[in-house]
Order: sequence, then structure tokens, then C-alpha cells
Amino acid sequence: MGSQGPSKRLFCLACSKPARLCLCSRFESPPIDNAIGVTILQHSLEVSHPLNSTRIAKLGLKNLSLFHVTDVNFQARFLIRPLEPSRGSGSSSTTRDARVRSNFSAAQTAISGDSGQRAVGLCENGECGGGIKNSELVETEKLDLDGTGEIPIVTVDKCQVACSPSEIKITIQRAAKPSINSVLGTPVGREATSNGFMVAKLQRKQLRGGEEFQDFQEYEITIPPGSAVLFPYEKSISLDAVDFEVKHLVVLDGTWAKAKRMYHENPWLKLLPHLKLDPGKESLYSEVRHQPKAGCLSTIESIVCALKGLGNDVGGLDNLLDVFESMIRDQRNCKDEKFRAMAQ
Repeated sequence: MGSQGPSKRLFCLACSKPARLCLCSRFESPPIDNAIGVTILQHSLEVSHPLNSTRIAKLGLKNLSLFHVTDVNFQARFLIRPLEPSRGSGSSSTTRDARVRSNFSAAQTAISGDSGQRAVGLCENGECGGGIKNSELVETEKLDLDGTGEIPIVTVDKCQVACSPSEIKITIQRAAKPSINSVLGTPVGREATSNGFMVAKLQRKQLRGGEEFQDFQEYEITIPPGSAVLFPYEKSISLDAVDFEVKHLVVLDGTWAKAKRMYHENPWLKLLPHLKLDPGKESLYSEVRHQPKAGCLSTIESIVCALKGLGNDVGGLDNLLDVFESMIRDQRNCKDEKFRAMAQ
């Protein structure tokens, strides 16, 4: 236990809840060894929210990684490098991995609508992603990298994209909503989609009291092959329609508005197949925390629902929802106590 805040209340350092509302003893078993790994991108403003359900996922799932993400206020840069292709111990493993990569590439092509034949900035019907016409490109430069040929650097819609044979570089400005579908047609894009990739984000912030800026690395994440992002994009695949093996889930944690901004401001997410949940499912949040519509679940509800829908229904998942529901009940009781004290 530790203390936080001016009131010096005791807080549990594991679940970050006040000691009297500690969640740790409510878990019925050790962390679940989930076969489908989970990576959570958590908005920085969500960390201290009393109803943030990522704390339950963090304590209840063994195969989980958590990264904090901030809004792009000035500029962010992303470096994406494909991972080395996995090498199976036998021919059957190699064949299976190749089939999984092929299925994932097909799924991503269906999501992006990309034919796989376009180069960066050279889009069908004279348009680049997001309905921007080639004639509206702000800037185009070309570099010759190690004699491999001219690599276009395209700037469009507050986003600059450059591809070399070994990496993808993306730079975005504040409020950008870039489309990187054309990257999927490049050799390095196809390799990242098939074999997984490493992505590093370099964020720029303004120093206090001046016009100077400072760059800092916000995260570096390894996205393994077989990953998919859980996000209700217009071409996302329903869980019951998935016909390829999902080995890893990327989940966004924030309010609905923040999650949408995170999605646009981390454009590498568009390299992954997109999955969606049942739109009619109601959240356990109920009236305690407003959800804009049915189907907008908490992070822990989304993860549990996705793991079950993808066939990873291991024992203990329902207990995570029980812990979440008890946290909601605590919050409701605290509000009632506050109202009673105000009335008195």
C-alpha cells in the first residue's frame, strides 16, 4: 500500500484504488495465461480515471503489454520496421505460418480496399487515401537510397509518408487523419503486414515559456505476426466472420472520442486487420459512466468478449467481468454516500 494526494489516503499500488476499495482480493485465480496476447494503447488521461478498467486487465491477464499514449499537439514521427520472418522447426510449421501470413494479407487487403499494386502516392483514379487527389499533394521529394532506386516521400493531409526497402517513416501533424493504404502495396508494407513489425513513436512537445521544442520517444512496440486491432472501422470484420488465426490483439483504451483520435494519430494501426464486436451488446458501465451508444464497451469487456469470440475462452475470464462489475458497484455506492452527506 502507498499514499497519494493531499488527504494522504492509502492506495493499493497494484490496482491503484483506495485501500478500502482494493480489487486485488477479488480475483479468484492467478493471472490468466491467455494464448492470444493483448497490447493496450492507453490514453494518458485515462490512467487516473476511477473507472478505468485496464487495471483489471493488467492484473488479470498474464500475456499483456500496456503503453501510454498522448495526443499529438505539434508533430509525431513513426518508424516502422518489419520483423524477421519466423522460422518453423519443420516443414509443416513453415507451411502453416506461411498460410497464416497469406490469410492475414488477404484480410488486410479487404479492409484497406487496396489492390496491392499501388506505390506510395500513386493511387487509383487520381486519388490518394482519404479522397485527396494527387494534384493536391503539398510536396513530393525523391531520394536514392543505397542505389535501390527512387523512393517517393509524399506529403498529404498533414501527413508525410516515406518507404525504403527496409522501413516506413510516417510524420503527422496535429489533427491529422491520414490514410496509408498505399503503403500496403509496397514490398516493405507487405512484409510488415505478413511478418509483424516494430514501431517507435517520437513525439514533439513545446518547452515551457518559449518557442523551442523537444522530441522524446513515447513508445517502442513490437507487433508480432498474426496481430489485429480491435476497432469498429467501417470495414472491420465481425468476430464470427474471422477466417484466419488471430494471435495477438491491439486494443485502444480511452473515452470514445479519445479512442478515435488515438486511432487516427497512430496510423500504423491501419497496417493490421480490423475486428469489431457485436454492436448490440450493452456495457456494464450502465449509468455510472456514459457510453455514446450500444456496443461501446469498456476495455476489459472488449478484451473478454474478443478472446471468447476468437476461441480463447479460458477459465477465469468471467471472473474479470465480476471484478469489473464490483468496481462499478463501489463507484455507485461512493456516489450515493456523497449525495447523502450533501443532503445532511
